[in-house]
Amino acid sequence: MREYLDFEKPIAEIEEKIEKLAAAGQSRPGVQDDLRKLRAKLYQLQAEIYARLTPWQRTQVARHPQRPSTLDYIGRICDSFLELHGDRLYGDDQAIVAGLARLNGRSVVVIGQQKGKTLKERVQRNFGMPNPEGYRKALRLMRLAETFNKPVITFIDTPGAYPGIGAEERGQAEAIAKNLQVMASLRVPIVSVVIGEGGSGGALAIGVADRLLMLQHAVYSVISPEGCAAILWDDPKKTPDAAEALKMTAEDLLRLGVIDEILPEPPGAAHRDPTAICGAVKKAVEAHLSALLELPLDDLLQRRFKKYRRMGALGGQ
Repeated sequence: MREYLDFEKPIAEIEEKIEKLAAAGQSRPGVQDDLRKLRAKLYQLQAEIYARLTPWQRTQVARHPQRPSTLDYIGRICDSFLELHGDRLYGDDQAIVAGLARLNGRSVVVIGQQKGKTLKERVQRNFGMPNPEGYRKALRLMRLAETFNKPVITFIDTPGAYPGIGAEERGQAEAIAKNLQVMASLRVPIVSVVIGEGGSGGALAIGVADRLLMLQHAVYSVISPEGCAAILWDDPKKTPDAAEALKMTAEDLLRLGVIDEILPEPPGAAHRDPTAICGAVKKAVEAHLSALLELPLDDLLQRRFKKYRRMGALGGQ
């Protein structure tokens, strides 16, 4: 069953007509012509609606339950994947998926947040909100990548790090800070892709990269629109205003120099054509990895340092 967002109701109506007409088959003359016209209308309507999405609507698309997840991308773009578990300190956090993979024959380390698709999976994955042990598992894999000289690919898709009491007791802030420190000087290329929702330090903890790519309808921000509206206005009705003020869309972030490339999504967003978007992500990741691997290691680290020093109002001063 396809799920529709509120602003997709006109799309839902046309798709329902197409399904009914297709089910009728050849039972009446002209059915194929009618189907072609309806599909052309659907394509145009999708393009028009998605071309004028507000930042809050983009956030809803980024959170769509049928949007491709980290495991979807790994399964479609990697030749093989061996998942590794546990942080060797506390336990295994299923909100973070990490392991060894091969991308077009090249050995890489892949890390990403996983929200889950069904309610049972989402509970199991803690809705994609990692605990400290998740970030320490990611850190263990990054150090493994450095030891064996393997590039790192990360997929960002989380509302944020889990803010529970247990997570704080086990050092959530320290785990995130440690990842930032290590990634800043990790001696292998790092490519990160924001595939859905990139929330706060929970996203940044696996997002300090040489190249940061972002899907067209993904969002990336220091806080969720709901959290921002609660803090600034104490009014949930201000959530769309908060989304606008946060400058969390791909176009905003490219203009601000936070990301390096926007990856266009298929008509109707990534969840409508997972095969197409996975192909686009694979092509982009391969291209960036190949370019980074050409750089001498000292140049790679210096460019990474300068990249993050340039960000912000001070311009690297």
